[in-house]
Amino acid sequence: MDLNESQFERYARHLILDEVGEEGQAKLLQSKVLVVGAGGLGAPMLLYLAAAGVGTIGVIDDDVVDLSNLQRQVIHMTDQVGRPKVESAVQLLARLNPDIRVIPFQSRITAENAAELIGGFDLVADGSDNFTTRFLLNDACYLAGKPLVSAALLRFDAQLSVFKAHLGPPHPCYRCLFPERPPDDLIPRCEQAGILGAIAGMVGSLQATEVLKELLGLGESLSGHLLVYDGLDTTFRKIKTKRDPACALCGPQASIKDLRLSA
Repeated sequence: MDLNESQFERYARHLILDEVGEEGQAKLLQSKVLVVGAGGLGAPMLLYLAAAGVGTIGVIDDDVVDLSNLQRQVIHMTDQVGRPKVESAVQLLARLNPDIRVIPFQSRITAENAAELIGGFDLVADGSDNFTTRFLLNDACYLAGKPLVSAALLRFDAQLSVFKAHLGPPHPCYRCLFPERPPDDLIPRCEQAGILGAIAGMVGSLQATEVLKELLGLGESLSGHLLVYDGLDTTFRKIKTKRDPACALCGPQASIKDLRLSA
């Protein structure tokens, strides 16, 4: 596709990057990304993906904006309290970049709708806040052959990785790292343990960077690595991860064949 005059100006700082250029920007405008969650991670991620010119962005979230969200969920404004988060997100993203299409899904992703939702997108970015959704997205993306950019955060800490085990070894899936879902009451959520708002902004921005890298085929993928951030020590650790030959999803003797088995 050819860029118009307005797009040449809007994306000028991308176009002068040799690694992106006009061809790469056109590819972004033709890309489709599903962002799961319009909260702490989803908010900065949506802003940067929209600003970058990702042409179609789906956002799924069944929650409404709460005053306590505004400390970190920077896509929502005070006058949006009480409105569905997907509506708030669509409104701001339309103001930020009218070039793109934003598709809201005011619902929760489940084993029943995951395959249909994911099938319409090139890549999925997980900004959820619970293990049930993380495992479901991992399994759904593997079965659909879609890359997954996943992050999690709590208090002053965060982790980030890319999963594309559908490409085969040596790429691991999320279950290779965490074979079983922990009990829901074992790991506190942010409303119980807290979160420094700026941590969400930083990690969501890193997640957006990995999404753009995957769409453009730039640099070294985080697949096969887990990036761990400690905000209090200001340290990053990049841990090498391996595919688990006994993995129930991507191993040779996999027992999970569809989402109903993984739920």
